[in-house]
Formats: sequence, C-alpha cells, structure tokens
Amino acid sequence: MAQTSPIPRVSLGTQGLEVSKLGFGCMGLTGSYNSPVEDDAGVAVITHAFNRGVTFFDTSDVYGPHANEILLGKALKQLPREQVQVATKFGIQRDAQGKSTICGRPEYVRACCEASLHRLGVHHIDLYYQHRIDTTIPIEDTIGELKKLVEEGKVKYIGLSEASPDTIRRAHAVHPISAVQMEWSLWARDIEPEIVPLCRS
Repeated sequence: MAQTSPIPRVSLGTQGLEVSKLGFGCMGLTGSYNSPVEDDAGVAVITHAFNRGVTFFDTSDVYGPHANEILLGKALKQLPREQVQVATKFGIQRDAQGKSTICGRPEYVRACCEASLHRLGVHHIDLYYQHRIDTTIPIEDTIGELKKLVEEGKVKYIGLSEASPDTIRRAHAVHPISAVQMEWSLWARDIEPEIVPLCRS
C-alpha cells in the first residue's frame, strides 16, 4: 500500500524506535471528547492517515475501555504491520461505576500486555507506556516486569506517561525509556525547565 504523502521520520529515544513525526491519537474514535464513530468509519480514518504518511498510532486499554484497541486492531489487518508503529498504554483501571484507580503491579502489567496483544491482534507492541504511575509500589518493580516483556519479544520499547523527573530517572536505570508522553503546548509549558532537559540527556 503506497503512501501518497511521506511524513518526516523521527527517532524516539536511542534504542532504535523510529516513527512518523506526526502521529495519530486514536482515543477520539471511540468517544471521550465526542461520540464514538462507527467501526468502518474509524478504520477508514486510520487507513487514510496511514496513506497520508502517518505510521505512528497511539491507543490505550482504558479508551473505550478496550474498544479503541479493538478498532485499531481491525485497521491493522488492512495495513502492512511492518510499516506501522503501535503505541498502547496500561495502568488505569475503571470499575463498573467508572471510578479510576492506578495499578503498576507486575502481575497486572503482564495481564494487561497479554490482553492488549489479543485485542490489537498483533504479536508485539512497538511502544508500551505506563499510562499513570502507581505510587504505592516501586517504579523499579513495574519496569522490571516491562523489561521481561521486552526480553520475551512481546514489547519492543518502553514509555512513561505523566511521570515525574525522579520516576523517569529511576525507571531508565532499570531499562531504557524510549518515550515520555506529556502535554507540551502553547498552554502547557511546565515540562520545559526539568523534564525536557532530562529526556534530552
């Protein structure tokens, strides 16, 4: 499937992950800020983005919940998997009433990874983020389990979302962190003094 408008590539981290400089956040396709779209429309949007040069697609097990990964998995069946970089996330649990809790226990990390692989219909996740940091257990325990998943080939690269500088340093000491996901915009500049220089270093 030829791409009609190539988008520049960029490296995330120094471990070898390369993605399109413009990525596609899939969250809105299954609701959150808007009404969900039909599956066929969502697949068409993802396919169109790929044909315009986007190869980096971001989702999470909590979007939907689960529906977003399933939708992306349907789209991936129509795309050349070796040309697509899939990022998904774990760490936020929602109960039947919609109440959220954060979990980073090793057994939970592994169970979430296995479930995401199944929903996405892939053999590995290119970039697996801890969506929120569980402050009740050492970050070293969570990253230690993610490191095992990398060694097993189920995850290629590890990322953190909404992490403090100390957490990033401690996590990176266990296994290289390839990406940190945080808002950085004209309205949100608070990561500039410490987190951006830390990631660059």
